Amino acid sequence: MTRLFALLLALLSLTLPARADDISATSRSVVRVVTVAMVDGEVVGFGHGSGIAISPTRIVTNAHVVESAARYPDNVALGVVPSEGQKSYAAKLIAIDTKRDLALIEITEGRVPAAAIYSGPFESGADVVALGYPGNVDAATAQGAGDYITPRTPVRSEGNLSNTQGVDGVAMLVHTAKIARGNSGGPLLDQCGRIVGINNAMTRADDGDSPFSFAIANRELTRFLTDASQSFGSIGTPCLSLAEADARDRAALDADARAKAEANAAKNEAAALDRQLRETRADEEAQASRENRMALAGVLFVIGALSAGAALMFHGQKNVRNARIAGAAGGVLVLAAAILFATRPDAHGELPSDPKAADGAAAPAALAEGNLLCTIRPDRSRITMSETPDVPVAIGTSGCVNGRTQYAQGSDGRWQRILVPNEEATVTIASIDGAGTDYRVDRYFLDAETMAKAREVRAGVEIKGCSVAPDQLAALATQQDAIRSVLPASPNERLVYSCQKLAKGAVVNPAP
Repeated sequence: MTRLFALLLALLSLTLPARADDISATSRSVVRVVTVAMVDGEVVGFGHGSGIAISPTRIVTNAHVVESAARYPDNVALGVVPSEGQKSYAAKLIAIDTKRDLALIEITEGRVPAAAIYSGPFESGADVVALGYPGNVDAATAQGAGDYITPRTPVRSEGNLSNTQGVDGVAMLVHTAKIARGNSGGPLLDQCGRIVGINNAMTRADDGDSPFSFAIANRELTRFLTDASQSFGSIGTPCLSLAEADARDRAALDADARAKAEANAAKNEAAALDRQLRETRADEEAQASRENRMALAGVLFVIGALSAGAALMFHGQKNVRNARIAGAAGGVLVLAAAILFATRPDAHGELPSDPKAADGAAAPAALAEGNLLCTIRPDRSRITMSETPDVPVAIGTSGCVNGRTQYAQGSDGRWQRILVPNEEATVTIASIDGAGTDYRVDRYFLDAETMAKAREVRAGVEIKGCSVAPDQLAALATQQDAIRSVLPASPNERLVYSCQKLAKGAVVNPAP
């Protein structure tokens, strides 16, 4: 109870949540790349540019930013200054391509959130954003050399893509986002924060000329990384706002509902036709049985009448014994005929029960139980950074997912869990509906300050494994409400999966 009270106090003391912004999310991946030239232990030269992480430890920048380190590895040190935190890190050169003006460096300690490369079509006129550390801004704001190795938020500049042009055989994006010396190696982004190019040059605005900027196209970047055997995240889905994604999700749900209604209508029509055929067959069988019964009654009546006539004949011949036998037989046959006629079936048959209908009537389940395989629905999702492989989910009726994570049921009926990792700067809300058909993952890419608040709230209540104890479930619900209060109003990503139940005995490796 004391821990729950402390959690409530922490919730009351928190500030308002930040606003979700895809460009700000990617700015966590932008770094300043520093070169320091040393001779006999003294600094004789200093240079800097920008870069962006494409893995937690690997940074892409321009070749011309680190060229001195490639030429004089014994005298030029490389450093990386992240956009967040308190530390800068030493780095080493991994690969360089002077023709494409690209280089790959690696930090020897620390981690930086990785950005994704956009691999889809990108048309002229599209909005673009440049992130980096322009030297003219540094000159205006830096108080000393120490400011160049102090983490700070990169400068943002917005513009439009003009076109793609070849420069010395390298595909370049011409755009209007303003950059300056120091932006070299920094990313050019789409509105969802995916990398579409690496800034490397600008035109001079002499004699009233309009300035333009150049960025190495994403296809050149992916070729460079592939040649360097470097893995990277790649997203090809178009950039949609969350409102657009939600509208598309509703449209997809409506289409699913219409398809289901049409399938049910077709099923009902087939069932009605089947019932009609069975009714017709039952009527025909009843009519045949009725006619057969009446025909048999008629035959028995005729034979009985003939027997009665024979009895009269035997009586006239004074043959008492045969008269009695014939009379008795005739009476029995006439009585049997009367009974058969009276008990003849109705002309309309009784419809037999449908075993399929009986089998199909099943009680609705409160929560799916068993192994599920969930597949991404791109038409219902907003995908900005993450890969989307199939997700195996093992779920029990108590809300225990994958045998180790307790989910709590919300007011909307969905079972959910908010995951706050210790190292990754991402909060994930995973939820599943009671039927086990709709699995959702909302991801928030947070700055260091907001992430620290979320971790502080999570630490207030520690629930290990699965539990259905009322006090622990209540504490979990309170904790999740507190974490939600520090999150932005909308996630950066919303991944929607459709789930199918696997056959009994199927073995899956559940996601964490």
